[in-house]
Amino acid sequence: MYTIASVWPRFRPLAWLVVVFIGISTLTRLALLIATGDGIPASPGYWLYAFVAGFGYDLLTFVYFAWPLVLLLWLMPRRWYAARFGRAALATLCFVLVFVLLFVAGAEWTFWDEFQTRFNFIAVDYLIYTNEVIGNIRESYPVRSIIAGILVATALLMLAGRRWRRAGDDSSTLGARSKVALGWLLATVLVTFAVDGNLKQRTSNEYVNQLAGNGIYEFFAAVRSSELAYARFYRTLPEATAFAKLRVLLQTPDARFVSDDPLDITRDITSDRGAGSEERRLNMVLISVESLSAFYSGAYGGNPSLTPELDRLAGESLLFTRLFASGTRTVRGLEALALSVPPTPGESIVKRPRNEGLFSMATVFNAKGYVSEFLYGGYGAFDNMNHFFGSNGYEVRDRSDIAPENIHQANIWGVADEDLYTLALGEFDRVHAMGKPFFAHIMTTSNHRPYTFPEGRIDAPQGKRESAVRYTDWAIGDLLRRARGKPWFDDTVFVITADHCASSGGIASLPVFRYHIPLLVYSPKHVPAGRMERLIGQVDIAPTVLGLLGMNYRSRFFGADIFRLEPGRERAFIGNYQRLGYLRNDQLIELAPGSHLGSVRPDYDKNAVQPKMPVDAALADEAISYYQTASYLFSHGMLAARGAEATVAR
Repeated sequence: MYTIASVWPRFRPLAWLVVVFIGISTLTRLALLIATGDGIPASPGYWLYAFVAGFGYDLLTFVYFAWPLVLLLWLMPRRWYAARFGRAALATLCFVLVFVLLFVAGAEWTFWDEFQTRFNFIAVDYLIYTNEVIGNIRESYPVRSIIAGILVATALLMLAGRRWRRAGDDSSTLGARSKVALGWLLATVLVTFAVDGNLKQRTSNEYVNQLAGNGIYEFFAAVRSSELAYARFYRTLPEATAFAKLRVLLQTPDARFVSDDPLDITRDITSDRGAGSEERRLNMVLISVESLSAFYSGAYGGNPSLTPELDRLAGESLLFTRLFASGTRTVRGLEALALSVPPTPGESIVKRPRNEGLFSMATVFNAKGYVSEFLYGGYGAFDNMNHFFGSNGYEVRDRSDIAPENIHQANIWGVADEDLYTLALGEFDRVHAMGKPFFAHIMTTSNHRPYTFPEGRIDAPQGKRESAVRYTDWAIGDLLRRARGKPWFDDTVFVITADHCASSGGIASLPVFRYHIPLLVYSPKHVPAGRMERLIGQVDIAPTVLGLLGMNYRSRFFGADIFRLEPGRERAFIGNYQRLGYLRNDQLIELAPGSHLGSVRPDYDKNAVQPKMPVDAALADEAISYYQTASYLFSHGMLAARGAEATVAR
């Protein structure tokens, strides 16, 4: 007959493991809370919520985590369980589980230090590219010492709990144990369908909401939601209504739709300005600097400034003061810069299937006889970059194209920026010698952990974020100094921006100040120095710089030339992998899974609560229209370059 007493000796190790699990999870939560500092006010309510809700998420995560132990305790025959073999198997499994718990706790600490959040889609991506991630860890942390410390801590916990893992007087039958296993299975099914990661989003402080979760649970939740179908999870409008609104939103003075098809966003763009009265075949170099937040630069109010080269350059450039990145990952920045499309939920288009042959910056330039290139300081297999750009009109160059003797310094992410720029200069010389203009998109890597760079360039220590910013700034200045002696320099437009900010987390779910990035357009012969103070999104860079070049072209971009967009229509798109933001009129419309729709007042300057506002129905419809149609057009293959190659005759 089944009784609790009959199975308790067999399943007693579960009680020990749950205590260890909850203890480690709680201590991790406390450590992350302390590390957050003043990001969480000293409010008993916030602390209580983080630990009480966190306890709940820890328990439900334990239901999943303990399955290996449940299976062993359920299926091992009594004779084996009492024998040396059974005790060794139990001890080994428990040791592995505790080691994993402690290892994950350490990983959560480093992840929080970098991103100010629990594990999310970034952690999922990092596990796909194990070479870069493991190399980054080895170059950034004393791995051997950390592993040794985890092993010692695991051994101590095993020693302390040895009494709870003794076989004892086990009289359980397989049938009785099967009832326990069935109960565990029912609990697993219940928590799977009754709970999700969004239930903890109950406070106005995103740090608290994140601390209320469990890192292991959040990791697997991110795995499940790596690609989200917009129509299934987000607020929608009737398809005809969404596209009708989109066509109104995309209509600008320089644009004319080429058809009356309500699903066709193809427009002919006609420039009324640029480099001279006629379209000029100027070269264009687009540099997206890794993790360069605007606040690092004195030109954007940074004090002290870490970018003396950019500060000097700002006085000779067209400086855009209110540019906001589309996302928090490099692939989101590349997506916005190349495709001029809002950040659709889930994974970036750069990494999705069927992302070949899309309408891109290269489509426009190639139709005008340019050579278009993408140059990356690392190995372009990372984040699918080589495939994406190579399949969308770009010639691809990466670290493998740089001879070892030409590399002054490299780490796991890539070569020093100066070495990437040397590769780029050689490519520009080659294309110029062919008598063709060039468009080049350069993606740097030096401003990335482990923050290493060649010695002797700047007076700053290795391994510090601030030092890497200073070096990447020096390298930009060095590039331009070398470029000024080239025959193609006078007819080249340099566009300097970032892929995303250095940090992504904050008190708010979408902390707007974490998306503020620089944008400078430098071409002394063709682009007058000045300041553009209007709001602009990363998706607007492509049409804006094409307008500065005086180009006429056929477009399937979502962005707009800010110089042709009527005052009052400015907007920007920001987002993470689940939450989508639409920034306009000092409101931030937020869309999230579960058809969530909200509005907050954005804080552009600091890490603070963004107070809720009444939802402006018109702005909400605009946000929905943009995101819904972008997702629809990509998933239905309607953002293709095919059919849009024609250029507009002047």
